[in-house]
Parts: sequence; structure tokens; C-alpha cells
Amino acid sequence: MSARAKSIAVVGIGNSLLTDDGAGIHTLTRFAEDNTIEDVVCLDGGTVGLALLDRLENLDGLVALDAMKLGLSPGAVTVLQGEDMDAHLRNQHGSVHEVGLSDLMDAMRLRGQLPEKRALIGIEPADMDWGTEPTEAVAAALPEAAEAAHQLVSEWRDEGGQQQ
Repeated sequence: MSARAKSIAVVGIGNSLLTDDGAGIHTLTRFAEDNTIEDVVCLDGGTVGLALLDRLENLDGLVALDAMKLGLSPGAVTVLQGEDMDAHLRNQHGSVHEVGLSDLMDAMRLRGQLPEKRALIGIEPADMDWGTEPTEAVAAALPEAAEAAHQLVSEWRDEGGQQQ
């Protein structure tokens, strides 16, 4: 299913078989449970690749959810929007997902499809070893990260004059 024209996509990124590496996927699940807005598309981006490109056409907004190594305390939630997100993806490659997400954003930019409203919500991982459940610190941060995504979507929709 491709994203409908003039919608917002929330994309969970990560490998849910590697404890905290699945933070983005776990956050997406949490976000989707409370999402009642019809034109918000929730996508499991896995470990990201250009295969998502066609699914992310004609968006008003894009929220990427991922584990993000910034050297903060495990479970710390960081929100990077617009140019701050772009700068992070250009300069930081703390995980293979950031490289894939950076390539995806560049491809969208080249196609003239890069949404003006875009954000990366990251959770600082504690462990990236084998396991299907996040560590306690990351599990505790999932509601905060999901709420940050809900707030962004709500703000962007209000700015665009859309009804909820």
C-alpha cells in the first residue's frame, strides 16, 4: 500500500531481533495503537532501504522512529526536525539505519518529494545484542517517544488546517 497523497507517514526503523535496535519498531507499534487519524500512514521500515521510496511519495510530513546513539543516557528521547534532522543524517552515522535513512532522504530530495515537515525521533539504546524485547530503559521511553510523534503529527495537521 503506498502512502496517499497529502498524508503523514510515521516510519518505524530497526531490527526487532536486536533488543534496543528495535526501538523504532516498538515505538511505531505504540504510536499505531493510539492513532485515530485516517491519513496517517504507519510503516514498518525495517532496517530501511530505498525500497521504501515509492511508499513515501506525496507526503506532507514524515516522522522516522529509530534507536539513535548520541552518547546520552539509555532511554533518552531526542527529537530532530527539518534541517536539524538533515544535519544529523549528513554528519552522524551511529547505526546502519541512519545511513539508509540518509540515502532515502537524499533520494526523496532528488525526486522533489522531500516533505518540508520531517522529523527523526530517536531513543538512546542501552544494548544491541540478540533479543526480541528492548531493555528496561528503552521500554520505559517508548511512551514518551510515541507521544512525541503524536504531538508532531497533531502540530503539523493544525499548521496545515486539516481536521482530525
